[in-house]
Amino acid sequence: MHNAELAELLALQSEQASGNAERALRRASRRAFTWHTEAADLMTEGRDLTELEGVGPFISRLLKEWLDSPAAAPDPPPIRAGFLSMAQAERVLAERGPTHWANNPKGDLQMHSTYSDGYAAITDYAEQAIELGYQYIAITDHSKGLKIAGGIDEATLSRQAKEIDAINRRTSKQGLTVLKSIEMNISPDGEGDMTPASLKKLDLVLGAFHSKLRYKQDQTDRYLKAIRNPLVHVLAHPRGRIYNFRLGLTADWDQVFREAASLDKAVEIDAFPDRQDLNTELLAIAAAAGVRISIGTDSHHPRQLGYILLGLASAAIAGIAPERIVNLMDLDDLLSWTNSLKKLSR
Repeated sequence: MHNAELAELLALQSEQASGNAERALRRASRRAFTWHTEAADLMTEGRDLTELEGVGPFISRLLKEWLDSPAAAPDPPPIRAGFLSMAQAERVLAERGPTHWANNPKGDLQMHSTYSDGYAAITDYAEQAIELGYQYIAITDHSKGLKIAGGIDEATLSRQAKEIDAINRRTSKQGLTVLKSIEMNISPDGEGDMTPASLKKLDLVLGAFHSKLRYKQDQTDRYLKAIRNPLVHVLAHPRGRIYNFRLGLTADWDQVFREAASLDKAVEIDAFPDRQDLNTELLAIAAAAGVRISIGTDSHHPRQLGYILLGLASAAIAGIAPERIVNLMDLDDLLSWTNSLKKLSR
């Protein structure tokens, strides 16, 4: 019984509980996707299941009961379907070997600092990225329209750019460049909330929907408008799904991805465990369309940069061609691509 199956059993158990027990079970269900070790392997080794993140005595007893008498977990409902666990992702990447492209990303293209809703300074991310051997990272704090996430305005974005310049003067000696970027809020009409002049100074612009994400009607037109926004390079966490919370939007994905490919835009794999958006099912359609793929961890703390393994494994499983993955570009090639899109936006 793998961690993803245990996650489903925990989620089902939460539906029968209330109060603190319900919250603990829901939280454990999410965290099961972040465990690097299969709980079953841990128990076979005679180790305590409380070694797993977020597992106390109550959750440990349940896991042990299920692992002692394993039975096939039911297929998860759509709101919980199609999520990889870290343990599974690590197996996928290990099977492909250390020289495979999926084990050699050049950088991470979505993370949030204390400028918006992150919990770490840009320097903290830079230090962790150097340890990971990255060429670049993109600091993509939220834009001003998303006030709930501390979105930043043009003046703050300019101040952040000066800080990034100062950091780059130090980190360039260690082979790392911090990209000036943003996760811009996109309206259902495809409009951004930052001035074109401020965006054109950036290295990379992610555009993302953050409102009206529970519509059940087809949203193809909404996606096409966002992709056609000339100032957006990457459509971030496209579907807007969140594990056991929100199913996300639906669209004619083949049409959406083909339009993005025709405009040389990228769509994102948001590798945060709760999101994994795009998932492997939609990535298979993206692979057929030949669209560029950008991978970002959506980290809010440097220790979350390791989540990129979920995005890399998803891309490998779906058969994304390595030449279509933005994170495999050298820095000069990445900037050449975004600069080419800037020229078209004039």
